Amino acid sequence: MSLIIASQLDADFNRGLRQHPIAPILIDVEDDEPWSAAAEADLLLVRPSPAWRQRSASRPPVWPGRLKWVYSASAGIDFYPSWLLDAPLVTCGRGVASDEIADYVIAAIYAHAKNLEAITARSRAEWINVPLGRVSGTTIGIVGLGAIGQAVARRGLALGAQVVGLRRTGAQSGISGVEHVGDIETLVARADHIIVAVPATPQTYHLFDAALLAKVKPGAHIINVARGSVIDQDALIDALDGAGGPGFATLDVTDPEPLPEGHLLYTHPRVRLTPHVSSNHTLVRHRLLEKVRDDISRFARGEAPSDIVDPVRGY
Repeated sequence: MSLIIASQLDADFNRGLRQHPIAPILIDVEDDEPWSAAAEADLLLVRPSPAWRQRSASRPPVWPGRLKWVYSASAGIDFYPSWLLDAPLVTCGRGVASDEIADYVIAAIYAHAKNLEAITARSRAEWINVPLGRVSGTTIGIVGLGAIGQAVARRGLALGAQVVGLRRTGAQSGISGVEHVGDIETLVARADHIIVAVPATPQTYHLFDAALLAKVKPGAHIINVARGSVIDQDALIDALDGAGGPGFATLDVTDPEPLPEGHLLYTHPRVRLTPHVSSNHTLVRHRLLEKVRDDISRFARGEAPSDIVDPVRGY
């Protein structure tokens, strides 16, 4: 089978694609108009570069051209214009960075619970017995039990925490020990650490609004590794500043990214803000390559590739 691939990824990655047994032909992609490759390619491998957002308003005449397939290197497709889904087939890199993101979540939980920097003794006067927070015995609530949520759940259970989870579909995760709850209000009222791991869709926009934040367990720790748009940031600041609300927030994502200079989240004493690094994507690029190569093999055999994006759900 002959396959022409236009790839927005780096030269080393593309070298790995060329070594696939079907010997695909790789062609260049224009940085400012990556969609123009639709006129020549069968498969367009995309990444969330600025050009996609700048052309969000209207579908270019060339699209979808001769394309048979669009492959998003990222798990989420919310960065791309809606017309991307007009391609015959769209798949994504779901699951590639799940373990890395789950490790980030656990690191954030321990950083908040133990806070070793704050109790480090640098003089005899600071040699004080300070009680530490706990992880074992606490409740980790996961909103979104997809690949990331399941990876967090497995780690949380191994650490002796109780894990409660919620899926949009209501389906079970299949992980023994996870308690599935029926609604998000129940989850946030019970959890000491609330993990936000849902895709960005119109349905999840400002899911965590003032009304939901008011139902969060007092002192709870909110960790967002999904998209910044899932949390109403102004409502979050108000909740953190108020009495009886969440106690802390770890945010790896914001809306927009980066935040404007001087935004309150940069300096808020109850916020840990990181610059969308939890996926550790440069160190898991080999996993993406393995996934793409495997999907190309499936496609060449006439089989469906993995993680097909549902245009209706948007993920």
